[in-house]
Amino acid sequence: MYETPITVVGRIVTDPRRRDTGNSDVVKFRVASNSRRRADDGSWVTGETLFVNVNCWGRLVTGVAASLKKGDAVIVVGHLYTSEYDDRDGQHRSSLELRATAVGPDLNRYITRLEKHGVPAEPAPGVGDGFPGDRDAETVGFGERCSSASTRPGADQTADGDDGPGADIGGQVEVEVA
Repeated sequence: MYETPITVVGRIVTDPRRRDTGNSDVVKFRVASNSRRRADDGSWVTGETLFVNVNCWGRLVTGVAASLKKGDAVIVVGHLYTSEYDDRDGQHRSSLELRATAVGPDLNRYITRLEKHGVPAEPAPGVGDGFPGDRDAETVGFGERCSSASTRPGADQTADGDDGPGADIGGQVEVEVA
């Protein structure tokens, strides 16, 4: 099987589902990625959307299952391949699959804290120093939601204040640490 290394930037469009395969667990979800360009009138135009099924194995299972949900903006690195199968009606189908080697939140959209598997997070340098978008940080345990997290105001704007690429996907996020 030929595999192509690739990075996909997009938004999770299905709830990540954890499944036991017998030998190990896998987390699967679908990502939508689209391009945006500036039109002649200065507005942003959304291009075609690419949908990719993402499969996470090994240590990624715990981190992804505990941290991400439908609607989150993510960056996924992995190996792209085509999965072929017959559907319920006997039709031969294929889909793009991405075996992830790394998954994380898109930091163009979010301000977040990191926590290693099983190790409490240290306060981030600069938190509480008056930077726009600061929020009270609290240490949370493994698998608990940090509900005070939000995006930094204006994170989806260019320097001139116009909506930038991905402006249509901004907003608040709850960060779940793993």
